[in-house]
Amino acid sequence: MGLLVNGAWQEDISRTKEGRFIRPTPVFRNFVTPDGSPGPSGQGGFAAESGRYHLYVSLACPWAHRTLIFRSLKKLENVISVSITEPLYGKTGWEFGDARAGTADTINGKATLAEVYLLADPHYTGRVSVPVLWDKKQQTIVNNESPEIIRMLNAAFDAFTDVCADYYPPALRSEIDAVNELIYPNINNGVYRAGFATTQEAYEEAAKAIFTTFDKLEQRLARQRYLVGNQITEADWRLFTTLVRFDTVYYSHFKCNLRRIADYPNLWNYTRELYQVPGVAETVSIDHIKRHYYGSQRQVNPTGIVPIGPEIEFSAPHDRNRFR
Repeated sequence: MGLLVNGAWQEDISRTKEGRFIRPTPVFRNFVTPDGSPGPSGQGGFAAESGRYHLYVSLACPWAHRTLIFRSLKKLENVISVSITEPLYGKTGWEFGDARAGTADTINGKATLAEVYLLADPHYTGRVSVPVLWDKKQQTIVNNESPEIIRMLNAAFDAFTDVCADYYPPALRSEIDAVNELIYPNINNGVYRAGFATTQEAYEEAAKAIFTTFDKLEQRLARQRYLVGNQITEADWRLFTTLVRFDTVYYSHFKCNLRRIADYPNLWNYTRELYQVPGVAETVSIDHIKRHYYGSQRQVNPTGIVPIGPEIEFSAPHDRNRFR
C-alpha cells in the first residue's frame, strides 16, 4: 500500500499505534448535478452531460463496484464511459490493462491511476483510490468518494436514461442513512479494520463488531425483504458489494472466520437475490477479487498464492419472494 505525498509516491500503511487501520478521507468532493448547481453539501457543481464523464474503477474493489452497479441499473453505459484497472497492484498502485485483464486508459492515455490523480493536481497528497469520476471537459477529478458518486448516478443523469428507479427516495432517506451508519463502520470498513489490524486487540474489536452486526441484519431480513422495507435502496447495494466478497476473501484472507454468509439463511438468500437483479452479475468478477486481495495485499498474504476455492453459486434459487 502506498500514497502520493506532494505528488511523489511513497509506501505507507495507515495505522494507529494500537494497530488499528485508519481509512483516509477522500480529497475530491465535487458534485455532478442536473444543471450544474452546487451539490447537497454545497460542493462545487458540475453539469450532467452525456459523454462528459468517465469512471475509473477496479472490479476487485467493493467501493468502485458500487458505482458500476449504479451505472448498470440506471442504464448509463452509453452516458458514462469506464476504464478498469488490473487486479494486481503495480509499483505505484492501480495500473491499466494488459492482455489478461483490465482495460487501457482510453481518456488520458495513462499507465497508472496515480498519473491520473497528478493530472488533476500535480501536488496531490493522499491515497490513489478507486472509484474516480473524471470530467473530460475540465480535465479533472470530480469526486473519488463512492457514496457520493452513486448518488450522482442515481439522480443527476435521469435526463439521459429511461430508468426512473430512485434508490435514495426522499421518504426513506432518514432510514437509509441510519442503516448506512450501522453498516459502514462495522461491515463495509469493518472487514478492512479486521484484515489490516496489527494487534490482537484491534483485530478482535473489528471482527466481533462484524458478526454482531450480521446478527442484527439477519434478524432484520427475517421480517422484511430488504434493509429498508420492501424496495431495494442504496443501503442494499452498499452492503451487497461486501457480502459478495465475504466468503471468498474476507472470511479467510481477513480472518473474519466466525461464520460465513452462507451460514446466515436470510443474508445468504438476500445476497443471491441482489446478485440476480438484471445487470448486476455482469459487474461481479470473482477472478479479479481473488487475484487482487490474495495477490496484491502481501502484508496480509506474503506468498501471494491465490486459493482455488471456494465454489459459490450466486445464481442458485433464493427464497426472498416469500415477501410480497
